[in-house]
Amino acid sequence: MKPNIKEFQEKINYKFKNEDLLITALTHSSYANECGGLYNERLEFLGDSVLGFITAEYFFSHRKTVPEGELTRLRAVTVCEKSLFGFAKEIDLGNYILLGKGEMNTGGRERPSILSDAFEAVIAAIYLDGGMDSAKEFVLRFVREAQGHKNEVAFRDHKTVLQEIIQRNPEEKLEYVLVGESGPAHDKIFEVEIHLNSNCIGRGSGHSKKLAEQAAAGEALKLMGVEK
Repeated sequence: MKPNIKEFQEKINYKFKNEDLLITALTHSSYANECGGLYNERLEFLGDSVLGFITAEYFFSHRKTVPEGELTRLRAVTVCEKSLFGFAKEIDLGNYILLGKGEMNTGGRERPSILSDAFEAVIAAIYLDGGMDSAKEFVLRFVREAQGHKNEVAFRDHKTVLQEIIQRNPEEKLEYVLVGESGPAHDKIFEVEIHLNSNCIGRGSGHSKKLAEQAAAGEALKLMGVEK
């Protein structure tokens, strides 16, 4: 059964000019062995390199004070099989892969190696069809979300800790104020200030208002000497 190509393109928010590239990206070797035709291993090879470049450039540009070793670790974590499997699940990739009967009957649609490889093949297909800008738009959707989640986990206690400190003095008033937005719609940066009785005690930025507020709270805690 052929995958619903139109439906999948809507899921990934990219319309192929050459749909044959996408079909190849979604074709596992087990299907090609049974039915003939091209399969996705060559595209996977290219997609791995495109993914590596995009994530390296992203971390280089957005982590300006981070040393090379940490940049390497960030990229490795982002492009590992576990992460790619998670990205693939977000777009229900397993439902669209062409598998041989044996793979299909043994749970191939949920196998991390198959889904992560197919995800890289889709990246390559988008790159060949629409160029690097299209590939970046697709990849960074997942990278930003993954990094935003990690930042949120890392900073999740800042607002709570700050609120607990301020509540010790009931007359104090704490307010988060959005003071700026920048960047294109798909990559906005929000700037937030924390005002304590109208005085700014912290400022932070992030790819969501929530992350910006957490960053601002962290700065306020540093000012208070609560965190380093």
